[in-house]
Amino acid sequence: MARVFVTRRLPGRALERLAIEHETEVWPERLPPPRSELLARTAEADGLICLLSDAIDAELIDNAPRLRAISNYAVGTDNVDLAAATERAIPVGNTPDVLTDATADFAFALLLAAARGIAEAAQSVRAGDWPTWEPARHLGRSVHGATLGVVGLGRIGRAVAQRARGFEMEVLATATATTPGLPLDDLLERSDFVSLHCPLTPATRHLIDASALGRMRPTAILVNTARGAIVDQVALRAALGKGSIAGAALDVTDPEPIPRDDPLLTAPNLLLTPHIGSATTVARERMAELAVENLIAGLAGRPMPHQANAVGVAGTRP
Repeated sequence: MARVFVTRRLPGRALERLAIEHETEVWPERLPPPRSELLARTAEADGLICLLSDAIDAELIDNAPRLRAISNYAVGTDNVDLAAATERAIPVGNTPDVLTDATADFAFALLLAAARGIAEAAQSVRAGDWPTWEPARHLGRSVHGATLGVVGLGRIGRAVAQRARGFEMEVLATATATTPGLPLDDLLERSDFVSLHCPLTPATRHLIDASALGRMRPTAILVNTARGAIVDQVALRAALGKGSIAGAALDVTDPEPIPRDDPLLTAPNLLLTPHIGSATTVARERMAELAVENLIAGLAGRPMPHQANAVGVAGTRP
C-alpha cells in the first residue's frame, strides 16, 4: 500500500476507491496547501494527485524521493515540470476528453453573454434601472452568421467550432501540427469573435499581446477559456479602455485568483468568471475518476490511461 497525497477534495466518490487501495491523505481546506505544506506532505509520498493551482516543480520533485506517480486533475500540465518528472522516470497523468463538451459549452456561453451584454442587462434589473422597454438600450452584437476565429483547434477548439456552425458562423482556425489553418494575424483581422483554446507553452505565453489585439476589429470580442497567461492582461486592459476591441470574456486569468486591485477589473466591457469552464457535475466527477485511474496505474507500474510524458512502465524511461 502506497502513501498518496491529494491536494484538495474532489467531487464524486473516486477518492473513496483510491483510499481502499492506498493510504490516502486529502488536504481538507478550501484554499490550496501553502508551499511549505505542499513540500512537507509530498516529501514522504509515493503518489500525488494535484490541481492546476499547485506548482509541481523541480524543487518539489527533488524533495520527494519516494514519489513515483503524479496525476494532474486538469487537461493541461503547465503547472508540472514535465522535464524534472521525466528525468526521475515519474509518469505524469492528466484528464483530457471528459471536460471537452462542458468547456466548449461554457466558451460559447461566454461568447453569447459578451455579445449580448447579458451580465450588464441582468444587473440593471437588480439595480432597479428598468423603467420601460427601450428600443435603443442594451443593444448587443449579432452572433448568427458572424465570423469566429478559433486559436488552437484541439479537442475543445473543434467542439466550439461545431457549436458555432449551429449558428451558421464562418469558422476560421489557426494551423495545428495535423490541420492546415490561417496565420494568427490573418485570423485576428478577419474575426468578429476570437476564442482561445491553445495550451500554455513558452511559445503561447502572451500570444495575445498589444500587437495581436491591435489587429483585431474594434467590434471584435475576445474569449479565453484556456489559460490566463496566453493573454497579456496589461495590453488587454489598455485595449478595452480605449475601445480598440469591443469586449472580452475571460474564464481564466494570470494569476488566479486575480488580485482584487488588479487594473483589469476596472476595464469596461469585460466579463470575468472564476475558472468554471469544466464545472459541471458530470465533467468534474469524471475528471476525478480519471485522475484516480491514472494514479493507481502509475503506482502499480502500469501505463497510465492518460499520460503526458514519455516514461515507460515500472518507472523506466523508454
